[in-house]
Amino acid sequence: MESVTTLLPQALPARGREEGERGRVALRTLGCKVNQYDGEALLERFRRAGYRVVPFEEAADVYIVNTCTVTAESDRKSRQLIRRAHRRNPEAVVVVAGCYAQVARGEVAGLPGVGVVLGNQGRARVVELAESVRAGGRPASTVRNIFAERRFDDLAVEAFTGRTRAPLKIQEGCNEFCTYCIIPYARGGLRSRSLESIRREAERLLSAGFRELVLTGVHIGAWGRDLPGQPRLAEVVRALGGLPGLDRLRLSSIEPMDVDDGLLEAMAATPAFCHHLHLPLQAGSDRILRAMRRRYTTADFARIVERARRLMPDVGLSTDVIAGFPGESEEEFEEGYRFLEAMGFERLHVFPYSARKGTPAAAFPDQVPEEVKRHRVERLLELGARLAAAARRAWIGREAEVLVEDEPPREGWMEGLTPGYLRVLLPGGRELANRIVRVRLVGEEGEALVGRPLDAGA
Repeated sequence: MESVTTLLPQALPARGREEGERGRVALRTLGCKVNQYDGEALLERFRRAGYRVVPFEEAADVYIVNTCTVTAESDRKSRQLIRRAHRRNPEAVVVVAGCYAQVARGEVAGLPGVGVVLGNQGRARVVELAESVRAGGRPASTVRNIFAERRFDDLAVEAFTGRTRAPLKIQEGCNEFCTYCIIPYARGGLRSRSLESIRREAERLLSAGFRELVLTGVHIGAWGRDLPGQPRLAEVVRALGGLPGLDRLRLSSIEPMDVDDGLLEAMAATPAFCHHLHLPLQAGSDRILRAMRRRYTTADFARIVERARRLMPDVGLSTDVIAGFPGESEEEFEEGYRFLEAMGFERLHVFPYSARKGTPAAAFPDQVPEEVKRHRVERLLELGARLAAAARRAWIGREAEVLVEDEPPREGWMEGLTPGYLRVLLPGGRELANRIVRVRLVGEEGEALVGRPLDAGA
């Protein structure tokens, strides 16, 4: 594939367009909140160029597949979406972005219909490249050595699906190189967004009506280490916490070793900050943590949790855990199981270990058989369900504020989240959408609590 700069807009097909419309574009994103943000940033480039956004299931002139590569299953789903887009409209240009495209450029470029491979680079040129291919130009790629990237790719986003909650990307890349993780190879090294740029985008999102901002990034706890003066994440929390119109501020996921007293104190002192932390543990055995190249022990992790609960007694905690890491014995699995149980998380995100080519762990001896991994995943999912149910029941009879989302789950009911990330169903209609409603939690239904509104919402 070659990069293409020549544009032939007069050759673009006009069939099926509305008056003044440049074309139709559809997006499907896989993976994390960072990817969700990046997908919306790509879509916004097309909106500004005059394209109409249509559902991915409809015919479009350009399909964007924003891929994930965190597991082999993510790769498979990415390929499946690319093929689906091409089948839907064989004349369309398929733009493939994201982590799978970055680490497997040749494989992606060989799939039917792929016209542009962006990976995680050159995203500002997405419309230019897609239109060149639509006009008959050669397929294009911006993928190159991701570690050569030194600056944050500042692609602002002003519109997201819904109006309630918006991710705000504050950094890119990771310098940790955990032995199981492909993400540094897909995202490159640490690049932080300037505090001024973060604040500007926050103000735009609040002006657009969003009530909650979610700070997101590949390694958000490392924000600022590459900026002059090496500011810390607590500075972002304090800077945004006082913005007019901000009702809620949340962190997406933060590495345990980055949660220091300064950050916890800034969270506790910021009224808008949601008392919830997603702390990826990954393993509850110290030997496995060392093999993963994680920079903490279970004792370190427990101290972080204790400090968080001391400063924010109602804090909700969730985590990620990998089952079946190479060499994990049955005794080490049981050790980790007991540690997770003792921490009392409200949610467990459980993943079977997936060997990623190019990572050290893929070459480790003693790979755990798939059947053993499946059994361990099942046990952890059962534990997660039990911990989540206990967390919900501990809130029954208490009051909480719920930020109501846009879409009703069923007739006569709305749903939303508490600051601690508990899902709540409450009676009402769309008049409650995007409001903060105080409720009394009176029961549970499935994996949600049921709330009785105490006010009409603000």
